[in-house]
Amino acid sequence: MHAYFPSVAILPDGSLLGMYMLGEAFEADNLQVHLSRSNDQGNTWHYQGQLNPDTTDRTTSTFGRLAVTPEGELVANLIRLDRTDHPGQGLCNPDNLGMVPAELLTMRSQDQGITWTEPETVTPPLVGPVFEMCSPITFLKDGRWIWPTSTWRDWDGHQPNGNRMIAFVSEDQGNSWPEYFDIMHSEANNLIFWESKIIEYPDGRLLAVAWCYDEAAKTDRPNQYSISHDGGASWSAPASTQLIGQTLTSRLLDDGTLLNIYRRLDEPGLWACHSRLDENGKWENLDQQPLWGHQSQAGTTATGENMSENFAVLKFGAPHITRLPDGDLFVTFWCYEQNISVIRWFRFGVE
Repeated sequence: MHAYFPSVAILPDGSLLGMYMLGEAFEADNLQVHLSRSNDQGNTWHYQGQLNPDTTDRTTSTFGRLAVTPEGELVANLIRLDRTDHPGQGLCNPDNLGMVPAELLTMRSQDQGITWTEPETVTPPLVGPVFEMCSPITFLKDGRWIWPTSTWRDWDGHQPNGNRMIAFVSEDQGNSWPEYFDIMHSEANNLIFWESKIIEYPDGRLLAVAWCYDEAAKTDRPNQYSISHDGGASWSAPASTQLIGQTLTSRLLDDGTLLNIYRRLDEPGLWACHSRLDENGKWENLDQQPLWGHQSQAGTTATGENMSENFAVLKFGAPHITRLPDGDLFVTFWCYEQNISVIRWFRFGVE
């Protein structure tokens, strides 16, 4: 069994709850969401079990992310992918990058993750027809919940709203999602914005970041960012972070700078970059340090013309950043070591 796509919530009592996917392979149809708990800041972990119930009427795999609300409620946002009509195949159609059918769900816990509600179906505010699972729900200071994602084609290649980074918006604590932010897209519809995240500054600015793939040129562009000064109603045009990589995750630090963790492409491995936005909103990179895989992990990424095949080759990524009660940053990601995918973590501060 392999483990992928972790996210960790810091609970009100100071313990850590980790959520991740377990399955027989990277896109196996038995991938499901599981939980482990740590009471000693990540030094030891105790397996708690599978989060989502199995489906009995069809073959499905499930992916998700975990977050804790300001009030201490745990919320898991999930995507359940129906594999019934495409047995023995991956998640994406290699001919057009279309995705198998999917539905969006949420599950909640009010007792620090011991018991959970049944999955609740989410009705998206636009047609995807499928959506990427890339980010936990983000809780804004004004009480709104936002769910960063991107539109994705169905198996036959249909995508009526084009390639867009968006974020669902809920004003009733996730009970309904009738609106969305329209954040990044290209006029020629050639750019795909994946692994998107949104963070909020103390002054109310919103910063969106994303991995950018140029489908026409069949190559990755530098990770992109966009800023909103009006609560998400409008966004600046996507601009380069000058970080050559994928799966970018950013975390706002106390001094207003940013910690970014990403899978680097111009050099091997998972890297941390210290950055900031200047007074004009221009992205500046201050320092970079390798975290994992920078010495001898050849063959952990692929940049061929078929992106569906590139996904299948990936051997690490999807970093998640949270903050421990003492102020340290806790970073998790998945990676292959000795032919098994595992979850690794780092704990550090930024000076």
